[in-house]
Amino acid sequence: MTGFTAHPTRRTALGLIAAAGCARPARAGGLRVATVDWSVLETLLALGLPPVAAPELRQFREVAVEPAVPAQVTDLGLRGSVNFELLLLSRPDLILSSSFYAGSEPRLRRIAPVESFSVYAPGRPPYEPALAMTRRIGERLGAAAAAERYVAETEAEFAALRDRLKPLATRSVIPINLGDARHFRVFGDDSMFGEVLRRLGLANAWTDHTSYSATAPIGLEALAQVPQAEIALIPPVPPGAMETLARSAFWNALPNLREGRLLRIGSINPYGGLPAARRFARLLTEGLLAAEAARG
Repeated sequence: MTGFTAHPTRRTALGLIAAAGCARPARAGGLRVATVDWSVLETLLALGLPPVAAPELRQFREVAVEPAVPAQVTDLGLRGSVNFELLLLSRPDLILSSSFYAGSEPRLRRIAPVESFSVYAPGRPPYEPALAMTRRIGERLGAAAAAERYVAETEAEFAALRDRLKPLATRSVIPINLGDARHFRVFGDDSMFGEVLRRLGLANAWTDHTSYSATAPIGLEALAQVPQAEIALIPPVPPGAMETLARSAFWNALPNLREGRLLRIGSINPYGGLPAARRFARLLTEGLLAAEAARG
């Protein structure tokens, strides 16, 4: 995570809730729903079911980028340690969580009933669980038709992008983000990025084991093992890292770099649901086709 969302004081929290009361309250299917998980948040937003409260909204807007978060959604502070007083003041009827926050469930249940989802688990691809979560949220909140429509739109978008990428079907991609100028985190077949590559008809160049989607830290020298891969560099990029790499003889000697196969794409939530999968698919396709055109 980057940046910091301060926990509001009690006075600030009361002020925020009072201000929110003057605006049209955010409701999902007639219920006041809160969430502590970003994959749930983006799914709710994609289905047109904004929650009353969710964590780290400033960071979400920077990292996940989409869907847009309405201004009336209350920011609960850090995902790992949400402001429970502010959550209580949000008066949720239901809290949607994930297995990442199982340790917080006893406290959450003191505020409202909790329903939890397990999209990410060691060694298990997350796409099908994300589909199941989308459908369950739709059913739970009286928006089953909207959920099915979103699932269908997702599958149709993947099919259209896969058709566009058919001329590049033999390519392999290694999705990474930088830890610093010498190390990276790599996303494997059990990541949403890996799942998207498969559904686009592309190979993941990283074939070693990963857990909970990724492995880190990996030394940059590992990129020499995948000289033909397109490097998909996903933000955040640490300050100064690219400037340091620009002066690195090893980095510049990589075949991937010499042949223009470094794709710097937009920021995406690496532990997201279907909206994150669609964003990665779209940005990657645009990047690959633009790079191919530039190479002539």
